[in-house]
Amino acid sequence: MEQRELRRAVEAGRATARELGLRVDDVVVVHNSDRVALRLVPCDVLARVAPVEHLADSEFEVEVARRLADVDAPVAGLEPRVEPRVYVRDAFAISLWTYYEPAEQVIAPADYADLFLRHHAALRRIALDAPHAGDRVAVALKEVDDRERSPELADADRDLLSGTLGGLGAVLNTARASDQLLHGEPHPGNVLRTREGLLFVDLATCCRGPIEFDLAHAPEEVGKYYAGADHSLIDRCRALNWAMFSAWRWRRHDQMPDRDHWRVEGLRRVRAALESRPER
Repeated sequence: MEQRELRRAVEAGRATARELGLRVDDVVVVHNSDRVALRLVPCDVLARVAPVEHLADSEFEVEVARRLADVDAPVAGLEPRVEPRVYVRDAFAISLWTYYEPAEQVIAPADYADLFLRHHAALRRIALDAPHAGDRVAVALKEVDDRERSPELADADRDLLSGTLGGLGAVLNTARASDQLLHGEPHPGNVLRTREGLLFVDLATCCRGPIEFDLAHAPEEVGKYYAGADHSLIDRCRALNWAMFSAWRWRRHDQMPDRDHWRVEGLRRVRAALESRPER
């Protein structure tokens, strides 16, 4: 968020928590992108604040968290001292979560794979109406193919992303027999290293698809420790995921920190993933 909007978001998070009886003397910005994560102290709550147009996504994320809490999934929990829902204030959607003290920990590939196995098992135990991963690919493709939505994307790069999203996106539709609920974007940035162990965050990306779609977000070594994974499909999904990531970065109003770097790096990762596929 730009600084003016960020100040409003911080105040909305602070005021909402105080109205709910939580003590807030200070606010620390943990992450700032199209939505922000705020640590509220001394109550030690994590507030996730998004523009109100993302209200449905915030409500979906809270619902996913509520259901996964019932099956002991390895995910960050909602703040137990308040009602588990999304609050709206000053054109922002605010959800309140448990704050976890970070632990110094290098995630070994086997531990990452175990986290996936436990999370996927928990997701199979809940009933949830979630979009298919292929639907997310279609949205990304629309961003790429619409020059008004991505005006700064060069023609050659547009062709690269459009071809990758359209070609490899079809792979997801042929693997539907093995579909299940997924995290959706379980990359290392969405894994908390806590004293309670490894936990997934950012649950709004929950979708349906093959487990390889999730595994493709992790370092390559992780898939080797996940029994039964199709490594060829992981490779294809890795290229697809980087193409989706790049599509978001070239949106006109994308607000990811260091966006210019990630625009270039995302395209490089797409090319590298395509070149490394064994079936080339």
